[in-house]
Amino acid sequence: MESRATAADTDETTGQLADQLLRLTKRLRRAHSLRLAPVGITPAQAHVLRILGHTQRHGEQPPRMADLAERLDVVPRAVTTLVDALEEAGYASRTQDPTNRRVMRVTLTDAGGDVLAGLRRARREAAEELLAPLDAAQRESLTALLAVLDTAPGRC
Repeated sequence: MESRATAADTDETTGQLADQLLRLTKRLRRAHSLRLAPVGITPAQAHVLRILGHTQRHGEQPPRMADLAERLDVVPRAVTTLVDALEEAGYASRTQDPTNRRVMRVTLTDAGGDVLAGLRRARREAAEELLAPLDAAQRESLTALLAVLDTAPGRC
């Protein structure tokens, strides 16, 4: 009988943790979105800019549209819409691949780099707002615990 109570307790704790993580994720996204609104960037566009900035910082070849779709886990048409908006705003540009004229690569413009720096600040501010109640030791513990979950095998 005792093992059943333990299993039920574990199930309830797991459910509570899942609910807490979902609520915290929503709060973080909401705070981040509020900071993005004045810039006129959607969270999805911000994600594209972060990918472009990452490839640029690491000296990687600019991603193809298909690469972006894969990284964002969306259909290629959705990437076209995102890149169109970023290109219209002057934050990204399409360039033809020098080795294959059928392939378009997406690069971050100087203006896009400036916006990306602002987005990074907004993201840090949103996280700081959420994490404000935690002291340094608690933040380190949370970081370690989340790293375990983040690197664990599985589809989630």
